[in-house]
Amino acid sequence: MKSRVAKAMFVLVMMILVLSACGTASKEDVLKKLTNKWVDAKGYELTAEMSILTGQEPRVYDVVVWHTKPDFYRVKVSDKNAENTQMIVRNTEGVFVVTPALNKTYKFQSNWPAENSQAYLIGSLAQDIKKDKSSTFKEEGNNYVFETKTSNNHKNMLPTQRIYIDKKTLLPKDVAILNENKEEQIHIKFKQVSLGKTHAAGEYKIDQTPTGKVEAGTVEASAEMENKEFETHYPMIKWDGVHLIDEKEMKVEDDKRVILTFSGEKEFTIIQQLSDPSISSTIPVFAPGDPVDLGVAVGAITAQSLTWEQDGMSFFIASTSLTKEEMIEVASSMTIAGMK
Repeated sequence: MKSRVAKAMFVLVMMILVLSACGTASKEDVLKKLTNKWVDAKGYELTAEMSILTGQEPRVYDVVVWHTKPDFYRVKVSDKNAENTQMIVRNTEGVFVVTPALNKTYKFQSNWPAENSQAYLIGSLAQDIKKDKSSTFKEEGNNYVFETKTSNNHKNMLPTQRIYIDKKTLLPKDVAILNENKEEQIHIKFKQVSLGKTHAAGEYKIDQTPTGKVEAGTVEASAEMENKEFETHYPMIKWDGVHLIDEKEMKVEDDKRVILTFSGEKEFTIIQQLSDPSISSTIPVFAPGDPVDLGVAVGAITAQSLTWEQDGMSFFIASTSLTKEEMIEVASSMTIAGMK
């Protein structure tokens, strides 16, 4: 009798283990399914909310992405008041960064986004998961969670990302980008992802805007730029052995220009002045280097310089001792209430 009970208990335990195993998804299975779903789609549209958490208060931006295979992209990033908007567009002619409020367009000869993963591009997320053989995987409530290395221009200071994927839809829900201490610095919340949505090549054409139309609010924003008061920005980044040794104010025609010089173990110069909304053109201006997402703006980066426009100001960093990642770190930390 005892042997029969023991056998029955053994069979019951084995059945429970088998059923439990059947209900647990493996990392490889989930990766294969989501890769097929995300990458094989002919195109997609998505909306997301990106929060930059590095300052005293979170800075929140709305992100709208179009992608049509193979190489058409349109990314629009706006702050919550839609006062500051920039777009990055890839079409058959190249890669463009558009600032509608200033009617300025810059053209790059770049492979973006192939060489610079962006967490709001779901194809980039899929590739990051796929190529990181040491990535971790777990189930958390209604989500699958991957933790992977990042592969963008911020990868040295923001090396890790957690990607939350809905179990039912296999679509991304959230991405948390972490610093070396595993502290969240950027959060992306996907509001809507529509796979299979495509746009004609002409809808990615660059005129005054990617749609060929003046965006609502452009005139008002330009007027605000003209009345913008100059406020000197300083980097909040603090490196041991690096000090601000000179702050020089210059007059260039009717404009004010401030030059900050830093010296020590790392040496660099920051030049800033008001953006001029009167200097605008629907003809794209060639920009050296590659586009780089600074979180608050899209800039142009080379081995020794970084330029961008933010809050009605134009900024330029020049250095022979900073790496690209360090220049990005300086740019991302610029604020009125920074380090003097």
